[in-house]
Amino acid sequence: MARITKWNPEDPHFWETEGKKHARRNLWISVPSLMLAFIVWQIWSVVAVRLNDIGFQFTPEQLFTLAAIPGLVGATLRFVYTFGVGKFGGRNWTVFATGVLVFPAVGIGMAVQNPDTPYSVMLLLAALCGLGGGNFCSSSSNISFFFPKKEKGTGLGINGGLGNMGVSVVQFVTPLIITTGTFAFVSGEGQILPDGSQIWLQNAAFIWVIPILVMTVIAYFGMDNLPNSKQSVSEQFVIVKRKHTWIMTVLYVATFGSFIGYSAAFPLLLKSLFPQYVPIAFLGAFLAAAFRPVGGWISDKFGGERVTAIVFVVMGIGALSVIYFTLQQQFAGFIISFMILFLAAGIGSGSTFQMIPFIFPAKEAAPVLGFTAAFAAYGSFLIPKLLGWSAENTGSPINALYFFIGFYIISFILNWYYYQSKKAEVTEFKSNNKVA
Repeated sequence: MARITKWNPEDPHFWETEGKKHARRNLWISVPSLMLAFIVWQIWSVVAVRLNDIGFQFTPEQLFTLAAIPGLVGATLRFVYTFGVGKFGGRNWTVFATGVLVFPAVGIGMAVQNPDTPYSVMLLLAALCGLGGGNFCSSSSNISFFFPKKEKGTGLGINGGLGNMGVSVVQFVTPLIITTGTFAFVSGEGQILPDGSQIWLQNAAFIWVIPILVMTVIAYFGMDNLPNSKQSVSEQFVIVKRKHTWIMTVLYVATFGSFIGYSAAFPLLLKSLFPQYVPIAFLGAFLAAAFRPVGGWISDKFGGERVTAIVFVVMGIGALSVIYFTLQQQFAGFIISFMILFLAAGIGSGSTFQMIPFIFPAKEAAPVLGFTAAFAAYGSFLIPKLLGWSAENTGSPINALYFFIGFYIISFILNWYYYQSKKAEVTEFKSNNKVA
């Protein structure tokens, strides 16, 4: 493939004649690569649910921790991944970030076959899954360079939304794939459940090894390093001095942090509250991921700050409804309320990301996207841990939602004050496409 030597998507002629085809090709390779990253990142959300059924003897808090640790490591790695594209190039970093996912996939497949595997080894493998969590920052940063401002919300929404779909994919596929011995000749013997039936829990990890290797090769031959995306870490690090970097970080923590945190905890939450409905745990992550591109598209049309404001109102109401219906032990109300919460978090993830390229100049927008996403990923650690703490100390994991409701209120106020009120910098936000 010929090397790209010039890139200016804001030039309409260049975009229509040259840029669009390259942008779309890189986007559609980026999407499945990012999806695999999310699959590996969130694999413990479903594997942890079945460990004690096959002979492990972990406490509920230990299981919640296994689901949470990938979030902690992934969020921390995002600070590194944020600057990877600018330092090494989009194609080069995507190849590396996708290829390394094979190590936790193989490790988990081997470890779950032996109930005597120490908890420390399981924690290490959970930490390695954090490699998948780091990918989102570099992927978003890379794709942001390919699209003109008028289409960034849609482009980032497709990349993030379909990539995020990996959470629901792993939660949907795992219960199906572990019930078949089709791959036993390469993956090993199955495990006997208390009711006498058999599962192959190792399949939950081994099934992704070949797709990871395939996408690594496709990324190497099919993606591009853009000439104007290279920046030193010090050049990118200037974003930490920007006030709006921190404001947007709070907003994205409230939206994407909720999506990824609830997704990590939802299977265990269902097992705790309504165990017979664990197989539908994938629905929440599916809705959130599916509506993220919608959030980006609507924001391109009506403004990200307006969409984000509505999102926080809906999330607050959704969380309150979850608490109410849980106390009433009404599953229908509980699941509908939680799905509304997931849906709003997905739309908000798209709307907040759409705001960033309009607030910051292009060179700063890319690292800001990664920086905010890094902080937001801590939701994958904090929400399961808070739910586990709440279950142990208050008798119900749902009481932790009161903390989240307070955070949504704070986020709504910040969004209104800085981007919607009469005193907001909204005029400069819309006319100059950036603020100080």
